[in-house]
Amino acid sequence: MRAGDELPPLEVPITRTLIVSGAIASRDYQDVHHDADLARQKGSPDIFMNILTTNGLVGRYITDHFGPTAVLRKVAIRLGAPNYPGDTMVLTGRVEEIDGGTATVRVTGANGIGEHVTGTVTVTVSEGPA
Repeated sequence: MRAGDELPPLEVPITRTLIVSGAIASRDYQDVHHDADLARQKGSPDIFMNILTTNGLVGRYITDHFGPTAVLRKVAIRLGAPNYPGDTMVLTGRVEEIDGGTATVRVTGANGIGEHVTGTVTVTVSEGPA
């Protein structure tokens, strides 16, 4: 791994099931994540993904790439355009910095209306058992 390396993109279909199950799994019972009628009453065109689900998907993207010895040290993300059902989020990444076995990766997740998530992830990759 070297600074400047690009991670392959990961396409994540945004389904109602993904949005609702992610909200339930993270104990986020806000109605905008599971009730389309109430979400519309609050000004959203539909339910939308919560930040904890996005955070999990970003973590999965990094650990899938770096393998089973990868340990997430820091995840700093910011949400932008909502993830609505029926869209696809494409996660991309670029290694920004390397310090020994630790990498800082800039991550972006874009959907049909813009950037859903941007941020950085610091990950350590060991060579295996000591």
